[in-house]
Formats: sequence, C-alpha cells, structure tokens
Amino acid sequence: MGLFSKDIKTMDDLFVHQLQDIYYAEKQIKKALPTMIEKATDTQLRNGLQAHLGETEGHIRRLEQVFQQHGVEAKGTDCPAIDGILEEADEVTGEVEDKQVLDAAIIAAAQAVEHYEITRYGTLTAWAKQLGREDCAALLQQNLDEEHAADSKLTKLAESGINRQAA
Repeated sequence: MGLFSKDIKTMDDLFVHQLQDIYYAEKQIKKALPTMIEKATDTQLRNGLQAHLGETEGHIRRLEQVFQQHGVEAKGTDCPAIDGILEEADEVTGEVEDKQVLDAAIIAAAQAVEHYEITRYGTLTAWAKQLGREDCAALLQQNLDEEHAADSKLTKLAESGINRQAA
C-alpha cells in the first residue's frame, strides 16, 4: 500500500481519508485565492474569484459539518495533487507580463483547481450515499454544485472575451 493509504482498510476509512484530502485542499485554495484575485486585471474575473473565495469558506464549513455528522475529527491530510496544481498556477501566472494573457492563465489555473474539486466532491457524494449517509451526501452535493457553477462561470468569462483579448 502507498504511504498515504496504509490506514485505509474499509470503505468508511477511504471516505474519511478523501474528506481529509478535500478539507486540506479547500484550506490551501482559500490561502491561494487572494493572490489570484490580486493578479487578475479583468473586473469580472476578479469579482468572480472574490465570490468564489466566499464560497470556499462555505465549503470548509460544510466539510466540517460532514466530519461532525460522520463522528470524526475535522482535519486535513496532505494532498500532493492540489499542492502541485496550486504551485503550477503560481509559477505560470508569475511568468506572464501581458495582462490579458495573465487573465487567461488565471482562468486556466482556476479551472484546474475546480476540476480537481469536482472529481473529489463527485466521488465523496457517491460514497456517502453508498455508506447510507444521505445527510453527508446532501452537504457534499451542495459543494459539488457550487464547484460546477464556478467552472461554468470561468468558461463563460474565457469564451466571452478574455481568451480573445489574450490571443
């Protein structure tokens, strides 16, 4: 077994591990968003990222509720995947001087984050249902729905002008 999975023996263990993974990820995203907001030059992009920062705080609160409902301590576990996505985002956006290209890069980085979150929340929602935890599934589904909406908004921003301006 891998280093991160040595204590995973049951589906419930796997569920809790993935909860800890996304909890860590959301907290890292919350730390990274202010830098992305500061770098963004497009007003709609900046406002959208600011709104998503508020949603991210809500995601963290809902995850804490899921931990509580499931009877386990709310804590994160290192997530090399989100660390890598955020590191790459920082590197790419740090190298771009053209403001329109920078905004396109920020959207691409934000969507990489959203897609990671969508995969985690989709899986966790399905697992919660399989474990008979509809209460947890409902909270996780709310986070999943907000992540899908954020991804859709980013796509609309990119396609409605930011990518064209960057080209």
